Amino acid sequence: MQTRDLVLISLFAAIIVALGFIPPITLGFVPVPITAQSLGVMLAGVVLGAKRGALAAVLVILLVAIGLPVLSGGRGGLAVFAGPTVGFLIGWVPAVFATGMIAERFARPGLSALTQTLGFFAAAALGGVVVLYVFGIGYLAFGAGLGLEKAFLGSMAFIPGDLLKAAVAGLAGRAVMVGYPLLPQRT
Repeated sequence: MQTRDLVLISLFAAIIVALGFIPPITLGFVPVPITAQSLGVMLAGVVLGAKRGALAAVLVILLVAIGLPVLSGGRGGLAVFAGPTVGFLIGWVPAVFATGMIAERFARPGLSALTQTLGFFAAAALGGVVVLYVFGIGYLAFGAGLGLEKAFLGSMAFIPGDLLKAAVAGLAGRAVMVGYPLLPQRT
C-alpha cells in the first residue's frame, strides 16, 4: 500500500466523521436515527473502490471503538456496539466494499457520462442501501429483538433519503472520475 492510499483512506474516514457533525434525526417508531454518515460510506465506495473504501470504514469503526465521539450525535465508545444501531455501523464495511466492487465494474473510464453516472448510482444504491440494510435490519430484527417485520417496515422510512444520498454519491463519483480518477484501473 502506497502513501497515497493511506492518505485517501484517512481522508474518506475524515469525511465520514465530518458527516457525523450533522445532527441526527430520530424517528419515534425505530431506534435508528437518520444520519448523513451513510453518504460518506457511499462516497468512499464510488470514489476509492472496494479495498480502500472498506479500510476507510474500518478506520472510523476503530475510532468509535477507542471512544472517540465520531458518530452522529457525538456517540462513540464500546457502548455503541451494544446498541440497536450496531448492525448498521458494522454493515458499513461490507456496504462500502460492495459499493466499490460494483463501481469498479460498472463505472469504468471510457463509458459515456450517463452510463458512468448510472453505474455509480447503482453501486451506491445496491451497496450503500441494500447491503447496509441487510446488516442493519438483520441486527434490529434478531439482535435487538424487534422482529423482522417491524424492523423491515420501520427501515422503509429511510429509503427515499438513502436513494437521494445514492444520487449525490453517483454524481460525485462521476465528477471525481472526470477530474481526478481514483478508482483502481482494471486490466
